[in-house]
Amino acid sequence: MTEERSAELKDVQDWVSDFVVGHNLCPFAGKELRAGRVRFVETQATDIEALLHSLSEELTLLQTDPRIETTLLVHPQVLKSFAAYNDFLDLADGLLESMDLMGVLQVASFHPGYRFAGTVAAAPENLTNRSPFPMLHLLREDSIEVAAASHPDIGAIPQRNIEYLNDLMKPR
Repeated sequence: MTEERSAELKDVQDWVSDFVVGHNLCPFAGKELRAGRVRFVETQATDIEALLHSLSEELTLLQTDPRIETTLLVHPQVLKSFAAYNDFLDLADGLLESMDLMGVLQVASFHPGYRFAGTVAAAPENLTNRSPFPMLHLLREDSIEVAAASHPDIGAIPQRNIEYLNDLMKPR
């Protein structure tokens, strides 16, 4: 049976496949995507309380289901403003702490208006974290450690991405 996917979720899946993996922005994503170990889920939350509930459910599922490597929790109806989204990340960390998951799982951030501190809004490097819709990326800490240990220069990835995206966005 084929699971029905919303247009928003399909857009996110395409973004991961075509942009993140297609441009090798995350050298670890392709393997997990091809293995079917990336969970894409959309919450219908319309407020912060409902989003925290959805996040709690997804953190519990990720912690207990070893078949899932990582989860992208898409929440298109809440935290549309990047400032509100950014503020919410403190609540997400608080939830991790209250669930005793600090050091076990982590939440990475992606938003259509993502802007790294110290950059102008149009800076190409912001594209690394600009997704079609607001979402929370849930990761296993131990998997991050394994991936980092297997990469020849993990620290060079952000700078490589900045240079790559700056070159990609140059007028030709």
